[in-house]
Amino acid sequence: MPFNLGGPELIILLLIVLIIFGAGKLPEVGGALGRGIREFRKSQIDEPAPAPKETPQENKTSAT
Repeated sequence: MPFNLGGPELIILLLIVLIIFGAGKLPEVGGALGRGIREFRKSQIDEPAPAPKETPQENKTSAT
């Protein structure tokens, strides 16, 4: 499994992220990631299917 991460692996991953982004940017990166996940879930859950498009009826009145 590619995402079988345990405790030591998560700590190493968090340290690498901390080194790359720095302590000041970490809350911003986490917030942006959380907003992105929230938007994705909102768009996927209970999204109504689009209504079928009706064809316009022809005008049956006669021109004089």
